[in-house]
Amino acid sequence: MALAAFPASQQLLCLERQQLPARARHCGHYLVPGSSSRFVESPSPPKCPLTHWQGYALLWQTDTGLCMRQRVRAFLVAEPGDGGERVLLLNADIGMGDSGVRRALLVGLAEEFGNATYNANNVAFVGTHQHSGVGGYLEDLLPQLTNLGFSNESFSAIVEGSLLAARRAHESLSPGTLSVGTGRVEQGSRNRSPTAYLANPASERAKYVHNGGDEGDQEWNMSVLRFDGPSGEVDGRGFLGFFAVHGTSVHENNTLVNADNKGMAAYIYESSMEPNAMPGNTTYVAGFVQGAVGDTSPNTLGAFCESPGKPYDGQPCVANTSTCGGRTEDCHGRGPAFTADAFGFASSIEIGQRQVDGVRDVFRAGMSPVAGAVRSVHVYLDMAKYEFPLPNGTTVTTCPAAMGYSFAGGTTDGPGAFDFIQGDNKTSQNPFWEVVKRFVTPAPPKEQIACQYPKPILLNTGYAHEPYEWSPSTVDVQMLRIGNLVILVIPGELTTMSGRRMREAVRSKLISEGILGEDAIVVVAGPANTYAHYVATPEEYTVQRYEGASTLYGPHTLDAYLHRYTELVPFLADEVVGTPASDAAPAEQTSKAITLRTSVEYDEPGLGRHFGEVLEDVKPAGNGTYAAGGTVSVKFVGANPRNNLRLEQTFLSVDRLSGDEWVRAKSDSHPSTTYQWERDSTVLGTSSVNISWVVENGTPAGLYRIVYFGDSKAAIGREISPFEGTSSNFTIA
Repeated sequence: MALAAFPASQQLLCLERQQLPARARHCGHYLVPGSSSRFVESPSPPKCPLTHWQGYALLWQTDTGLCMRQRVRAFLVAEPGDGGERVLLLNADIGMGDSGVRRALLVGLAEEFGNATYNANNVAFVGTHQHSGVGGYLEDLLPQLTNLGFSNESFSAIVEGSLLAARRAHESLSPGTLSVGTGRVEQGSRNRSPTAYLANPASERAKYVHNGGDEGDQEWNMSVLRFDGPSGEVDGRGFLGFFAVHGTSVHENNTLVNADNKGMAAYIYESSMEPNAMPGNTTYVAGFVQGAVGDTSPNTLGAFCESPGKPYDGQPCVANTSTCGGRTEDCHGRGPAFTADAFGFASSIEIGQRQVDGVRDVFRAGMSPVAGAVRSVHVYLDMAKYEFPLPNGTTVTTCPAAMGYSFAGGTTDGPGAFDFIQGDNKTSQNPFWEVVKRFVTPAPPKEQIACQYPKPILLNTGYAHEPYEWSPSTVDVQMLRIGNLVILVIPGELTTMSGRRMREAVRSKLISEGILGEDAIVVVAGPANTYAHYVATPEEYTVQRYEGASTLYGPHTLDAYLHRYTELVPFLADEVVGTPASDAAPAEQTSKAITLRTSVEYDEPGLGRHFGEVLEDVKPAGNGTYAAGGTVSVKFVGANPRNNLRLEQTFLSVDRLSGDEWVRAKSDSHPSTTYQWERDSTVLGTSSVNISWVVENGTPAGLYRIVYFGDSKAAIGREISPFEGTSSNFTIA
């Protein structure tokens, strides 16, 4: 049965920015000031931090500018006819799905289209899991701690952007066909916890020895669902590619908003299909979806000690503890282009390109048509004390949420601090924390200690309810069926082996129930809908590296998901009888949220200045030219970008003179441009904006200019007014 299908175009997400460190950098190129083969420590924290990352959980890591926009891409599949079922998958360039964002999104969709059209059953909200985007939008307290609380600007922009993408998908729904294929992304990732992976049974590991890496501990397989229009377009009209790799190519020392390797992959593919279209305005939509990401890393060269002057400098980190000289801070993963720049931008491009190549390889190898019903199923599951039988008949129970000591140790993609290390089950790694932890969250009772064993509990978040919930107890369990493809929408980060067990268990049940045949393909999409942290296998849990310590609900977390997801498989059948039992939806938290973020008071240009005035100009035409690889920079009298996030617009434009008209060549969505805002004086309300463009190879020769688009807030009346600033003309040879 042919399916009506078409993905909508993308929508811009929140792009709050903060102050600017002294040095510049360019996110889309291998030319970065200050680059070296070493991991460069973070710049000094900017003044008046207002907006923080969602990813590396570092209080000092605030947004200082824009590398490239975060986007959400909507993909809608519907059965033909007015009564046909449909599924909507929103793939967002954010850290993870969130129950608060999804709740607001479902309310908005119901208001516009009716609850029967889009609802909790058939709408999936998936994050690409990049670690260099805006934070503060998750509704639970724990991830807000390093974001100075809740950010309504981030939250609202994500919701509004997702609703616009969904609306575009709905309006552009048109007849088409679907095809599916599988392939590999060679060297697309690395397992960052190989010693934990080795705890899984040898017989089980032997089945995957060829899936990637020396031990099969890497999953390089990729599945691609292609959206084909009726007129046989090259590469169809868009796709969803499912592949697992962490969005940590760009390091924690970066402070420019960007979408990391999956956002970069989407940009590369979409711009290759429509090179003359501005990013965000292509009709072709490339969806690079996150998979079983838990123990994956894009830092494919491995983890090494960055310890100048120490005997272990440049040596591999100690394997199980990921330490250098007994400490985690110097142990850093290296991406495939780690010598090219100090922040990981070049590696982000390389890992993005490898995913792009993987999709193209799948297309070249041939696709199989997708036919069959469109179905969806969704329930809420209270994981705090979920009792269920294991396959051997033993009854087990999950636990209220808790974080272990290795959670604070971080990973080789982003080391922790305070002397916590991975893979150490002792409860006294840090004596200070032994004293203060009970003042942060309640002391765990003996039944919680026993339930979470062998995890030593650092943060007993499942018992922390003030001022609102620290961690989710109730999660979304959801599956989408598109013909013979089933998408497991996961509320967390499955490790590589956890993902394999989930896919195989659900596929086996689909076939044994007669719902699908041997051509069934099962993929993972997450972290989605709710962010419930990690899902390690029970065997990996005993090792208590970062992934096991961050498995919230105890050693049977994966078993609980296996039980509930497979239980729901019959509701994906062509003919469904009844509705599944569900726990109550989680209580709303957003209205209780606390924020320590200050608002924009006012902007002033400074004595004798005006907004948009050029402070430091480009080299003017006639006095010098720029060539490929050169950096064009201009500094303007600026205003706080939080006055207007310019969604669906741009903060900058690189224009080329064509005849008598200036034509836009680049926007702030191009990775070759950067927008950086710096507060000059908080008291006086003055600030400046630095805009840079690294000239790409193949840039047409001619006359160019850079334009800055800003918005200022008046001290009296607080009225916000737009303004522009324009550089002198300059020449590209």
